Amino acid sequence: MSKIDSPVQTQAPVGVFKNPLSGQFHGKQPTTGRRRVFVQTDTGSVLGMELDRSDNVHTVKRRLQIALNVPTDESSLTYGDMVLKNDLDAIRHDSPLLLTRSNMHRSSSTPCLSPRGGDLQQKDKSGLIEELGRSDRFCVTKQMVKEIVKGIKNGVDPLPVHSGLGGAYYFRNIRGESVAIVKPTDEEPFAPNNPKGFVGRALGQPGLKRSVRVGETGIREVAAYLLDHQHFASVPATTLVKITHSIFNVNDGVKGNKSHKKKLVSKIASFQQFIQHDFDASDHGTSSFPVSSVHRIGILDIRIFNTDRHAGNLLVRKLDGVGRFGQVELIPIDHGLCLPECLEDPYFEWIHWPQASIPFSEDELAYIESLDPDKDCEMLRSELPMIREACLRILVLCTIFLKEAAAFGLCLAEIGEMMSREFRSGEEEPSELEFVCIEARRLVEEREFVCAGV
Repeated sequence: MSKIDSPVQTQAPVGVFKNPLSGQFHGKQPTTGRRRVFVQTDTGSVLGMELDRSDNVHTVKRRLQIALNVPTDESSLTYGDMVLKNDLDAIRHDSPLLLTRSNMHRSSSTPCLSPRGGDLQQKDKSGLIEELGRSDRFCVTKQMVKEIVKGIKNGVDPLPVHSGLGGAYYFRNIRGESVAIVKPTDEEPFAPNNPKGFVGRALGQPGLKRSVRVGETGIREVAAYLLDHQHFASVPATTLVKITHSIFNVNDGVKGNKSHKKKLVSKIASFQQFIQHDFDASDHGTSSFPVSSVHRIGILDIRIFNTDRHAGNLLVRKLDGVGRFGQVELIPIDHGLCLPECLEDPYFEWIHWPQASIPFSEDELAYIESLDPDKDCEMLRSELPMIREACLRILVLCTIFLKEAAAFGLCLAEIGEMMSREFRSGEEEPSELEFVCIEARRLVEEREFVCAGV
């Protein structure tokens, strides 16, 4: 696995497209007519731009220099893992680009480059909320967008979520009911516009987890939803949006101080369906949780190598409406710390629950057997072209491991334990899965050495 603490050279935290072409985005694609792109600065500002066929990297950066006062010789444009040198042939409609000031020293006094509300209105003609995902996969969120826009136009403003380390907001319908939770990428923990004081890093740098970069948790939220085939684990509908509102936080760049003047700003954010619930799993006895719900969520967590599955991000909804310990269902949320770029220590709270030690059912085994990691990677490259190949390698590894372990007869708890590290005498030891990978690498290197000798 590549080390993510090496110098960050290519980074792109946001975006998907509505009409992706076949194949990966790497390499040149034929382009026709005008294309729209979303350019996000490393301080979080987002501008929608129309590209002409004659545009190149230099002309785009010149236009951005006028809008954002970013010198072109001190900035670079990146698209996924690719630094754009001159031509834009690889860029497709609704593609995300990240503008980084590559030759400047970063500090807490770096000014925020958020454009004024008037600038946004002149330069960006898109709506209040614009989905960046394909319509055939996000029909639920499209209806949610319509409800929220109607609410905003009728004076129903969103409300901030006060819990958690990052910026999050309840967006509501015309009746004042929460419809979606919106989390801007530039308000994540350590991101430039974090509203709770956790600032100090640029988009693309290591975040709360060193293997998950700042500004890229929203991508993972969407990936978890897309990977939850047949709504097997009940992940709420999630997409990425470009969204404009004055409630969003913009720091003034000096020690992360908040701007006192609220202005209309556009941001890229994860947009997740709000699920009505009674409490979370930390407020409820785990013995009453259905075995199938625990198994299904655990299967998802193993596939995506979830490093943050705790009781607080398992919502509990009572089905019978009576009693505190009646029949309930579990809804998993907050998947921003899944699919890390390398193996580390996952966190599966369910690992010690009694349900996790019960063997998989026939239906669950059939679902696991049907999983195809290669098709999953192909789908994610199409829907989330900025997702890093290192993350997809983790997905492939963990899916294959799950399939082999389940076929061998291991239960959920046993599989989770093999993926978790142990502490002995104060030292952290690699997990059994990591030992398998280490041995596999040794065998490959040994074989290459023998072949080279021949």
